Amino acid sequence: MITIQNLRKSYGKLNVLKDVSVVFDAGRIVSVIGPNGSGKTTMIKCILGMVLPDGGDIKIGGESILKKHAYRSQIGYMPQIGRYPENMKIRQVIGMIRDIRKDVKQVDEELIGLYGLKEMYEKRMGALSGGTKQKVSAALAFMFNPKILILDEPTAGLDPISAEILKCKILKEKKKGKLILITSHIMSEVEEVADEVMCLMDGQLKFHETIESIKAQTNEERLSRAIAKIMNEED
Repeated sequence: MITIQNLRKSYGKLNVLKDVSVVFDAGRIVSVIGPNGSGKTTMIKCILGMVLPDGGDIKIGGESILKKHAYRSQIGYMPQIGRYPENMKIRQVIGMIRDIRKDVKQVDEELIGLYGLKEMYEKRMGALSGGTKQKVSAALAFMFNPKILILDEPTAGLDPISAEILKCKILKEKKKGKLILITSHIMSEVEEVADEVMCLMDGQLKFHETIESIKAQTNEERLSRAIAKIMNEED
């Protein structure tokens, strides 16, 4: 579904991505992990077309996406911090995005219902808590039935019940054959939903393995301990 080949990106003398090559298959949930500054955000932004790499290629369905934009309709993106016009109401933000995506006839409003957003439709974005903004971001990411979902720290700021609703939705969409990339620092959540873990360190791919394989290699039951063991061995 997504093939990344020898991806490189530098900002001045700082090499953020160093020949990263990885393949993400449909029907899988992949957790992208790594310390701050490891290159996770830059890689995601390259996939989204927000950053142009210095070298390498990114293909979706075998087609290069570099300097193209039509492919973005296949992607649902949930940023870590959604930034919306503060004076717009929830209803207006959702309506505006639906207007932009007129080509999609059947929209998925399940999260709007589960999060009770319709009851808050007249609230202005600037008056919302961080958690409610996250709910709006989640609803928009899933709304247009994309083949690929990219969720950046999706449960940050959500209360436990809202986080559980989102995790159930993620697993439901995976069953439809979608590829879901999740960046997260919470290993217990990664373990609940992900099939695979991709780890970046200093702009390089450290490993990309299934969770079962990571646990088997390290003889650990908990993913957090297994990953810590791999990191320590690398050091």
